[in-house]
Amino acid sequence: MKTDIEIAKEATLKPIKEVVSTLGIGEDDLELYGKYKAKLSEDYLKRIENNKKGKLILVTAINPTPAGEGKTTITVGLGEAFGKLNKKAVIALREPSLGPCFGIKGGAAGGGMAQVLPMDELNLHFTGDFHAITTANNLCCAILDNHIQQGNELRIDTRRIAVKRCLDLNDRSLRNVVVGLGAKADGFVREDHFTITVASEVMAIFCLSKNIKDLKDRLSKMVVAYDLDGKIVTAADIKAVGSMAALLKDAMKPNVIQTLEHTPALVHGGPFANIAHGCNSIRATETALRLADYCITEAGFGADLGAEKFFDIKCRKAGLKPDAVVLVATVRALKYNGGVPKEELSNEDLTALKKGIVNLEKHIENLQKYKVPVVVALNAFVSDTEKEVRFVEDFVRGKGCDYAYAEVWAKGGEGGIELAKEVLNTLENKESHFAPIYDEHEPVRDKIKKVAREIYGAGDITYTKAAENAIDELTRLGYGELPVCMAKTQYSLSDDPSKLGRPDGFTLSVRDVYVSAGAGFIVVLTGNIMTMPGLSKNPAAYNIDVDDNGEIVGLF
Repeated sequence: MKTDIEIAKEATLKPIKEVVSTLGIGEDDLELYGKYKAKLSEDYLKRIENNKKGKLILVTAINPTPAGEGKTTITVGLGEAFGKLNKKAVIALREPSLGPCFGIKGGAAGGGMAQVLPMDELNLHFTGDFHAITTANNLCCAILDNHIQQGNELRIDTRRIAVKRCLDLNDRSLRNVVVGLGAKADGFVREDHFTITVASEVMAIFCLSKNIKDLKDRLSKMVVAYDLDGKIVTAADIKAVGSMAALLKDAMKPNVIQTLEHTPALVHGGPFANIAHGCNSIRATETALRLADYCITEAGFGADLGAEKFFDIKCRKAGLKPDAVVLVATVRALKYNGGVPKEELSNEDLTALKKGIVNLEKHIENLQKYKVPVVVALNAFVSDTEKEVRFVEDFVRGKGCDYAYAEVWAKGGEGGIELAKEVLNTLENKESHFAPIYDEHEPVRDKIKKVAREIYGAGDITYTKAAENAIDELTRLGYGELPVCMAKTQYSLSDDPSKLGRPDGFTLSVRDVYVSAGAGFIVVLTGNIMTMPGLSKNPAAYNIDVDDNGEIVGLF
């Protein structure tokens, strides 16, 4: 069986200017990065601002397992299937982080015959957006430390620096560091921290900004520190905004590439969904909606994280109203939730499937709370048996959802036609009455409680003293009416990754809370979640190489 990168290398790509010509985009509207990838120009983005919007389809999934769910694969395959049905669709995806690429996951461009290309370039440096975001963030940190070094006119409390440096790699050694060691000219000695770039506030701001003006306004609101009186110090106060925006100017333009079947794909921005809000940029989604009759986008990890934040943060901020949701599951992942070890998942096991399908059940119920029609896509694996597939279909239809068996990994768009027809049928016959599950003006603890109980299934919530104090302080400072961005393990509905299936009545532990004022939300850290991941004992980086012909191998 060929690997994803082998399939990608054998594909015949079209010049990107040909791919986007089907959308009425001319070569002068592109800023080319070689033959096969480009950015859309600011002039073009302004010209289409008043175009009629298409339908918005979100693709999400059950909680991820080592068995794989294939959310991006389904997203890409669904877009290709729409093309097979002569429907005008554009895919809107996130850019992959180097952290997972070299960590435990490998590439993030879909799989099999449902990939976006060029996958090796996408998974590595792409058009440099993440480097720009990293640099802008770290420039802010450098300006802050320089302000302190040059006399500290703002009386910044060096024990209360809020902004963290970042790096788009998994490096646990940088979680807690000391800077300023050496001579007096080397700065003030203080404790510092790193996050992974995709968890930084600059990444969130980047993805939630509608244009350069909005970007600068959000950057100016970033809380970078507190002064000795406990008052906030912003990026605007330390005069960092203009130079940060200059670094982000080109990155703000959405990137366009293609699928294996030459469906246009906008790939832009990439916050993690477990420690950030998990959605591609508002700019890319809005652009896709104005370019086509259907925009197919995704939100990271399971629906308890990505979809919840898509609905309660992104849609709220952008005024988006999703028309349908595709919920991805696999027989293998459901059996894993039912207690079957990974190495035994190819064996038929209806008992384990019945036990594990409660995870899918909870995600269906959660999505229905947002009053958006749900289509369940069962992502096909060769080990699936007829009895197992029939059981899942009967279960799903019994929950009032449409259903399709999707074979996009093996067959590309052709294998997604059944799913595409079900989605089209849902769009035509079931009306969306989308609404977030909480009012952002509710007290912070009430918003946390609503997500924890309604979406996760928690029975109680406990707070550390630090978290309690942080909530009280940010409320006093006027941030209490912002939505909450829950940072939680992706592997379970609870904050304990070992609790599979549908845990119920558990206690959710809130460790810390802080404000991302520029992004416009409050971050809530639960359990043992880290904003700077570490590498595993055998990271994916061990398998990645470049052969004698300069071709990258081993990337997924």
